[in-house]
Amino acid sequence: MLHVNSLCCFPISSRIEDTSAMDLVTIILSIILILLLVKIYYDQKPQYDDNYPPGPKPLPFIGNLHLILFRKRHCVFMKLSEEYGTVFSIKLGPAKMVILCGFDTIKEALINHAEEFSERPHVLTSRTSLSDGIVFAHGENWKVIRKFTLSALRELGMGKRSIENKIQEEAQCLIQAIKSYKGEPFENMTIINAAVANIIVFFLLDDRFEYDDPTLLKLIHHIHVTVRNIGSFMNRLYRMFPRLVGLLPGRHLKDVENMEDMHALINKVFTEQRSTVDINDPKNLIDAFRAKQQKAKPDHISYFDNESLTMLVSDLFGAGMESTSATLRWGLLLMIKHPEIQQKVQNEIYRVIGSTEPQTEHRKQLPYTDAVIHEIQRFADVVPLNVPHETTNEVMIRGHYIPLGTIVFPMLTSALRDKDYFEKPYEFYPEHFLDSEGNFKKNEAFIPFSLGKRSCAGENLAKMEIFLFFTSLLQNFTFQAPPRAKLNFTPASGFTNAPLPQKICAIPRS
Repeated sequence: MLHVNSLCCFPISSRIEDTSAMDLVTIILSIILILLLVKIYYDQKPQYDDNYPPGPKPLPFIGNLHLILFRKRHCVFMKLSEEYGTVFSIKLGPAKMVILCGFDTIKEALINHAEEFSERPHVLTSRTSLSDGIVFAHGENWKVIRKFTLSALRELGMGKRSIENKIQEEAQCLIQAIKSYKGEPFENMTIINAAVANIIVFFLLDDRFEYDDPTLLKLIHHIHVTVRNIGSFMNRLYRMFPRLVGLLPGRHLKDVENMEDMHALINKVFTEQRSTVDINDPKNLIDAFRAKQQKAKPDHISYFDNESLTMLVSDLFGAGMESTSATLRWGLLLMIKHPEIQQKVQNEIYRVIGSTEPQTEHRKQLPYTDAVIHEIQRFADVVPLNVPHETTNEVMIRGHYIPLGTIVFPMLTSALRDKDYFEKPYEFYPEHFLDSEGNFKKNEAFIPFSLGKRSCAGENLAKMEIFLFFTSLLQNFTFQAPPRAKLNFTPASGFTNAPLPQKICAIPRS
């Protein structure tokens, strides 16, 4: 055992001299390193074509990482676009990226050059590659699985009256769950996530879960953690320097465990649910996939393996549940913040459909409600950066050369906040979608689901869900903040801009 007295056996002056010498050596080495890095920084020559998009000069090793350190990337990129224009470049670690800003620029890229921007980069999150499924899949694999998914969902009722009935039924279950709180404060994230998740469960199993079912709650938790962690700083750092950051402790290393647990749960509950399938009469999407496995052409068999099915189900929940749920929760918070708008929506619903269950055919008769829903989606800006694209060939955009294999972010937030298309881009203003006579008007810069070949495959389903859930909730409740509570409108950190968990009150309407 080391005693205090033993620390005094060395002369104090010696300890001071040793410490000072060590500090001096450290300072000298640090100065030499800094001077070397500065010299490299100023001596480095551009490695790009003259027409390559401009951007902030990168530092050695880290690139422009210091610009987004612990800051929201889309906010930084919006600021940089003011200096470098609507097409600019940035370097994060060794990766070169191009950022597209403004609706016109994004439309030119994703519509006029749809094929050139149709690929996804290889996304690595804590040693887990997201290369199957539909969101991050590549090349022919993506084309085959996307075509199958859209076809299967249409066959199972997407866009038809049958799925509308299911959403209406689920909306009534959600209403009853909220009524059980009798106007007292409650946290709405879990039950809204559960209601939206049940629509996906219907497609997968032709069934639903109760909102307190442990299996459903566990699945929601895994998806929530995954979406939050994909956008975390440590995960972004890991994707830039996988070998280096992989040696460091941190939450990013738990992603593997979370992803494995989620996939194991999906396999148990969804993908392993049937041992035999009638290939001529699939009852749900899982059946349709199993049937496809048996009937797939030899060159497509690998696209329909079990790993691809697991990832597809994971993508359907991650993309379908998280964004729709976040939009609905933002909608309730915005109605609380703007009670006069909430009242106008309720008055229109009562005047047009009364106590009848809302149907999608009512949308045209509810122009103000429709405008409010569109403005919620625009203002909430749930996926601000968009999912990254990768160029399949070299391409020229707005006079700038973008090489083959470049990671590109067509920033949705820059379109949804485009001052050339929205009068008050940073305010909640439903009049963005109304003409002078109060009729609903479309705005082409409204692209929360993105554009082009990689636009959201579930866009029509999400629109139907948001409309039916939102109008049903506003028809039955007036939403308020709890007494003496101050609601937080700061988005949670992560890949999406989701509201922070917080309590609200739902007062039943007579």
